[in-house]
Amino acid sequence: MNVRFLETFVWVARLGSFRLTAEKLSTTQAAVSSRIAALENSLGAKLFLRDARGATLTTAGRTALEHAERMLEEFGALRRALNHDAPLAGRLRLGVMDTVVHSWLGAFCRRMVERFPGVEIELSADTSFGLIDLLRRGQLDVILQTDVVRVEEVFNRRLMGFPLGWVVAVGSELDRDPADLEALARERLLTFSRLSRPHQDLLEFFGRRGIKSPRIGTVNSVAAIIQLVSDGFGIGVIPPALISTALDQGRMRCLALPTPPAVEVYASWRGGVGLELGEAVSEVAVEVVEAFCREQGEARARLD
Repeated sequence: MNVRFLETFVWVARLGSFRLTAEKLSTTQAAVSSRIAALENSLGAKLFLRDARGATLTTAGRTALEHAERMLEEFGALRRALNHDAPLAGRLRLGVMDTVVHSWLGAFCRRMVERFPGVEIELSADTSFGLIDLLRRGQLDVILQTDVVRVEEVFNRRLMGFPLGWVVAVGSELDRDPADLEALARERLLTFSRLSRPHQDLLEFFGRRGIKSPRIGTVNSVAAIIQLVSDGFGIGVIPPALISTALDQGRMRCLALPTPPAVEVYASWRGGVGLELGEAVSEVAVEVVEAFCREQGEARARLD
């Protein structure tokens, strides 16, 4: 039986779509349909019901999936046994949020190249909402973002937390200490994308203190927030770790007021047969994050 046909079958079952499977396997939708048709003909059973919503396993398809996954697992074990010294290789479709881009992404990519020179990284930067959607649709293999992804066959690993700060440009009109959080809420605050985890936490932070209608502006680019803060346009509600140089040089500072919860960072990846690279990537991320947190110090980046 053709291993490629089995792999295609398993991915259609996982993603529920011939189109998304074609994108995942870098082939055409016609090729996916042809492989499934050949597999159905070989087994003498219909594996999927197709309609406008996608592809759903038949009763025979569910039975076949259990066997197909075991067969692929055995094939993978055989290949590893015959090539036990061969490093992981292939294409890694990695999705990252802006906070990671502006902190430890460079160190992570360098470590990946050192550890897995045969892995080609295809990088996408997006909001956590966007990354989670792409992972669900099978268009990304691993994502680094702010939320636990509650999808079957997706694994999550907490990596670290970024404490937040109220950041102002030194010498700007906003370079003064508000009397309290209520006074701060009347200033122009700039934070991450609307309804992102940090934005929701900020709203809840003020709400719990009875502060209604805080003046919050959302921006989907960390670089844009930092530039706006630098220009004195607003107070950034961002991790100080992203502006370490500006803080150390005295160009920016953090106001001495209580802050919202830290921004959590998770690695999320789809597990299963043939997807061992995802867990290996998360291990590299752990190593890089531990070094980053030691360098930054607990006030700016922490593991607990």
